[in-house]
This record gives sequence, structure tokens and C-alpha cells, in this order.
Amino acid sequence: MKKILLFNPRSGKWKHRVPNSILQVAASVQDTHEVIYVDGNLEKDPTTKILNLIRENSIDYFGCTVMPGPQLRQAIPISKLIREELPTVKIIWGGYFATNQFQVVLESNFVDVVIAGPGDTAFPNLLNAWENDESIAEVENLIYRDAEGIIVKTRKQKLLDQDTLPGMPYSDFNSAYPIKNYLAKTFMGNKTMAYHSSFGCPFTCSFCAVVPIYNARWKGKSAEIMYQEVKSLIDTYGVDSLEFHDNNFFTSRKRVVEFSKLVLNDNIKWWGEGRIDTLDKYTDEELQLMSDAGCKMIFFGAESGSDEVLKQMDKGGTQTAEQIEKFAVRLSKFDITPEYSFVLGMPGDDKVKVMKQIDADINFIKKIKRLNPKTEIIIYLYSPVPTEGSELYEQITKAGFAFPANLEEWLDPAWENFDLRKNPLTPWLTSAMVDKIKNFETVLNGYYPTSSDFRVSGVKRTVLRTAAWWRYRSGIYNYPYEIKALHKIWKYRQPEIEGFYSE
Repeated sequence: MKKILLFNPRSGKWKHRVPNSILQVAASVQDTHEVIYVDGNLEKDPTTKILNLIRENSIDYFGCTVMPGPQLRQAIPISKLIREELPTVKIIWGGYFATNQFQVVLESNFVDVVIAGPGDTAFPNLLNAWENDESIAEVENLIYRDAEGIIVKTRKQKLLDQDTLPGMPYSDFNSAYPIKNYLAKTFMGNKTMAYHSSFGCPFTCSFCAVVPIYNARWKGKSAEIMYQEVKSLIDTYGVDSLEFHDNNFFTSRKRVVEFSKLVLNDNIKWWGEGRIDTLDKYTDEELQLMSDAGCKMIFFGAESGSDEVLKQMDKGGTQTAEQIEKFAVRLSKFDITPEYSFVLGMPGDDKVKVMKQIDADINFIKKIKRLNPKTEIIIYLYSPVPTEGSELYEQITKAGFAFPANLEEWLDPAWENFDLRKNPLTPWLTSAMVDKIKNFETVLNGYYPTSSDFRVSGVKRTVLRTAAWWRYRSGIYNYPYEIKALHKIWKYRQPEIEGFYSE
């Protein structure tokens, strides 16, 4: 039986979640191969551990999931070292970064194959082809270089019936890394766990990294299977709250309503991601049912208060600035907190126009907070994704933006911040624009401390609000050092999309 080492590189300093991405792959090969796990989040020296495991166990395959941002700091040097010291080991990368930046990944010469999309059958089929000396050209969802060095993309696979996939190998993983280490205390509960119930998204927003992978496709587990798996997590590990890390959890209204009915009496809280124009089609009775069933917060991509910018982003559907406002008010009736993300710094014809739009979005955010003060606000700087063929991608290319031509250039701290949507490196933004956005975010998080950071409450919240109120009210955001100092002292965690960089 051949052996596989699956690696989840470190994704952050806190909020470590069960690495569902490698567990999903492990589930597909657990009956035919021996699987060994390494989670970089919980290892002091993952490099040494991985190299020792490969040598001691004669590992045949090294699989690595790679999200944009921090995971590259371990994924790149460790993969390179394996290729140099153990060249017979096949190296396979998956995840958003590997799929969207496949050219520089493969040209590095230390990654053999990229799995572009779900690996539930792609991964075992790839290993089977290799082990039987067959061509991998017919294996779906692959990107690789052929014998002549030409990059080949195999056909995309239809999304599989999620109910037919094998269950996550939690018990096997638990023997290597106890599940209890991943059950975090959050604003929802003391044992919050990450869970996936679907793949893909039926929309084609031009700024989203998911679009090139799924091409407007979505497939979810049935409510019954979801409930069975969630109930098992409750009974086995004492889970009391869930983060649904789906790209678009609320796509199927029928599924969400059925799940809400099933989980109604299990006293569990949950969070998920959705679209405003999708959730706005739910009835008041359905939203109330979700609230009664434990839905505490929903992440939405509000993005902008400008209908023109929303069109530029290819948001699709019917989302408008007016709808964004009205829905924030509507959710307040059901004790469900809307978590609105905004993407500021979109490209424009000139810098004056860009600055005016930034100011308009800041004012729009403040309006949302007046309409529903409980609305959580997440602010990102626009970071391009390689959605070739879209009008937006053509626009940023003409403006002079380009991604690194070498994989190891992504290790530059500036590019890591780019992937975290904190430093866009885009030619249409000035440092003054970036500073204004970041300073406003600091003031906003002072005047309206997030409810998701349960440690900053009571007197601390009062002190923060008092320190920030005059800035927030006057619009003077420059040099908010006093607020930054309080945030640093109390280790304030600003609101962010749950799990965006956790897997």
C-alpha cells in the first residue's frame, strides 16, 4: 500500500480550524492508501517533521493545500526542499492559489500537478494512473506540464453528488491531531467547529477567486445528510456551534429551511456566507425559523454603495445599493447579525474618481451603521484575481498591474499582504488613499467594536467608543494612534470573513 503525506500549511496565528480540505482528499483514498497528516498550524517545526516522516515511512506522494497568503510561507520552501532532497516523491498542490496561479506554480519545477477544483475523484484517479503507468491526460480537474513542458489543463469534472461522497475521516485525523484542539471559543459558543456542506457558487463576480474554479456551478449536501453529520459532531466532540465555510451556503432556500427545521431543537449556533439578493427572497417566516434554529450571523458581500461599481464587479443577480440598506434593516427583526464586507479601491479612469468613490463608500458604510448599528463591517482593499476574459481583468491589465512571474516572489511580505487584501499593490491607488481606508477602518472598529471579539466587552467597549467617537463623527481619521494602542493592548481582533484563510 503506497503512502501519502497530506500537509495543511500554517494559515494564521489564531483561530485554527479543522483542515477540511486535506480531510476531504484523505476520505477519497483512505481505503487504498496509507494517509499521514501534518498540520502546520500546530507544529513548531513542520519542515523537519515532514522530511523525517517522508524518509522514515517511504512516502510516495506529498499533497499540499494552498490558500492565498500565509500558507505560501510554508508550502513553497517545504515543497522545494522535498524536491531537492527527495526527488522521487510526487508533489501535488490544490487550493485557490494553486488553481488561480497555476502557471508560476508549475514553472517552479517542484510541483508536479495542480488539482484545479474538488479532488474527490481527481486525486485517487491521478494516483491510480501513475501507479499503473497510464497517461494522466484523461483525469479530470488537473493542470500539469507535459513531456515537452507545455501546460495542459484537463477537462473540468461535473460537481459530484455530495451525498455520495465518503464521510470525513475525523477519527483517523483525531489520532494525529485531537479534534478538541480545533474547537475554538467564539462569540457563538465554546466549541465552534468548521464544516463544509457544499462546493462552488452559481455566480461569476469578477473579483472573486472562486469563479475560475467552479464556473458558476454549485452543489450541496442534502439537509438530511448535513444534519446527520452535524449531529455526529455534536454527540462525538461536544460541538456547540458551527462555521459553514461554504462559498455560498444559502444558495438553496429549500435546503436551508429543511436543515433549520431538523436542527431546531439541538441548541446549536451557526454562521454562514450568502448573498443579499438571495437571502432577500426568503420569507419573514423562513428568516425567523433560521434565527430560532441558531443562525446568529451571516456574511454578505455588500462590496459597494454604488450601483455602477456593483456592475463593474459583475455581481450578477439583482443586488443594489438600496437593497443592501433595506436588508440590513430587515435582518434586525430576526436577531441575525448581517456581516457586510466592502471592497474599496476599485480601478477607475483617474485617481480623482477613485478617491471620490472611496469617500462615497465610507459614507455609505456609516449610513449602514446608522440604519442597523449591529451590522458588522469588514473592509478589504481590492486585490485583482486572474479572471482572464472579464472586462475588469482587462481594465487592471491595461492599468499596468501584473502578478509575480516567479513563485518565490510570492514570499515577499508585500505580496502576502496583497493576498490578504490589505495591500493591493495596484497602480491606481496612492498611499494616501490606502491610508485613508485603513485609518477609517481603525476608527470604525473603535467606535463600533465587533461583537465577534467576545474579549472586548463591557468597560473596554465603552473606553474604545469614547476614544473614537469624535473621529467617527467628524470624519477626521488621520493618525488614530490612540485607538490603535487600545486595540494592541487588548489584542483586539477586527471582524473578518470566518475561515477565509483558515484552510
